[in-house]
Amino acid sequence: MTAEEIQNETAPVAETPAVAETPAAEPAPALPDYVLDENAVLKDVINSWRHGRAPDYSKTRKVYAETKKASHTAGSLPDLVEKLVKNWEIEASYKTSLSDWRTIDTSSYTFSVNGGPPQSGEHMLQVGTYNAIIEPNEFYCPFHSSFDASHKTFKRMMPTFAWEVLEVYSGPPTVAFKWRHWGVMERDYVGVNKDGEKVRLEAHGGPINIEGIAVAVVNDKLQSQKIEVFFDPMMMFRQMEKRVEA
Repeated sequence: MTAEEIQNETAPVAETPAVAETPAAEPAPALPDYVLDENAVLKDVINSWRHGRAPDYSKTRKVYAETKKASHTAGSLPDLVEKLVKNWEIEASYKTSLSDWRTIDTSSYTFSVNGGPPQSGEHMLQVGTYNAIIEPNEFYCPFHSSFDASHKTFKRMMPTFAWEVLEVYSGPPTVAFKWRHWGVMERDYVGVNKDGEKVRLEAHGGPINIEGIAVAVVNDKLQSQKIEVFFDPMMMFRQMEKRVEA
């Protein structure tokens, strides 16, 4: 499915006119910028940027371009899905007001992990993206880490964490796809586990690669109404290898 096909798919269907002559068809609505430009929402002029300004994704984009596995044709369905999710991640991580999230339908949006209970956008704003997807375990516990602390924990360890779509299995309104999230463990991991104990994992300088499946329901504006993510949350920790005493 291409961008043109998606435009036609989301365009309203006109009733058959009663007159013999068929009027010129109205053009399909233009696709939103957040599925055409992976950095679209970074250009938003708003007051709700988490640190007072839009974040800098240039290093992550560079890693993505140099080490991605898939190459999608511009305007193809995988390309559009990838850019939508990248803009959603920016908003979820850095926009503090849900009303400024352009990639979601705020009236119905929910997010869930591995068949768990649906989480609202407001919940993710409170706990953060990492805490929304990681369950308490022997290496990390979201209940012992705030939004800002969780981002510092993982970004110190892995400064760039690129993301890509590998395959798309179905088109809108229900979009099922396989994704990959990857980076390099450049610094030690230091966190607090489910028992409240400090955990240190020594940096090995090697890759960390996570893959999973997601199913998203989108509206006619290609805004996410429901996102379900399925993956092994321990995959990242297992790849951190050697554990040392804190």
